[in-house]
Amino acid sequence: MPTLSRSDWLPRAEAHRERAQQYTVPHLARRANGEKHPVADFLFEYYNLSPGALERWHPGLGVGLLDAPEHAALGAYVEVDGAVTADPSRLEKRLPGLRWTRDLLANTASRPARTGCFGLHEWAMVYRDADDRRHPAPLRLGAAGTDEVVESHKLACTHVDAFRFFTDEARPLNIEELGREHQLEWEQPGCLHATMDLYRIAFRLLPFVESTIVLDTFELALAVREVDMMASPYDLSDLGYEPIAIETADGKAEYVRRQRGFTEAAAPLRAKLLESIEHLLAVPVVE
Repeated sequence: MPTLSRSDWLPRAEAHRERAQQYTVPHLARRANGEKHPVADFLFEYYNLSPGALERWHPGLGVGLLDAPEHAALGAYVEVDGAVTADPSRLEKRLPGLRWTRDLLANTASRPARTGCFGLHEWAMVYRDADDRRHPAPLRLGAAGTDEVVESHKLACTHVDAFRFFTDEARPLNIEELGREHQLEWEQPGCLHATMDLYRIAFRLLPFVESTIVLDTFELALAVREVDMMASPYDLSDLGYEPIAIETADGKAEYVRRQRGFTEAAAPLRAKLLESIEHLLAVPVVE
């Protein structure tokens, strides 16, 4: 097993923490002040990785750390020949989930990107129920205008976890009423939420993958979230987000341009996660 001395691994851990703190420190400050940010806080509130866990660096399975009491104190680490390393025996209970995630990533990567949804999932979440909207920001077109946009388009959402927040009236308007059983069949690489979910897939592989992939997917997910909300029915101009008016031809073109860019950016990260999972699935089961 390759091992890293403290002088080797500590600078990596500190650099990782400093990179993560660009996002964790402002979030924690807002939380301490009771402030909400509908864009920047999403990755901390919707996904279940704590700011402290995002800041923590892991070397990945099969790498030992010398003089690392911080890692030794974590339940997922064991000591081997004087070094601490991620405990391979903890992989066994994860195997079913790893296999399912492998299939999800592979299926998604194998499909062409769809670019005809125009971010209407957020609109469908307030359709005919604007009083129960998910964010306190005002609706850019008002309730009636928002409903009109939904009714004048065909909803083409392919993401199970976006669809589950549709209003009851919006669900029948989608191309398919999606349940968890449809995810392997419908997930596709053009979906902004499928790209954001790469972050969740990455951090759920901790501590068995090197932590850089987690921050890489986090930063891409944050960029996607910004566009997701710019194209939403909410008016976030007070926060500095200019709307992408997907109800217009120019807005649709801009959304598709951004969507294609995210699809390209996500492809190598999806491939890297798939490679990591294949590697983990090939690790012999530790008795």
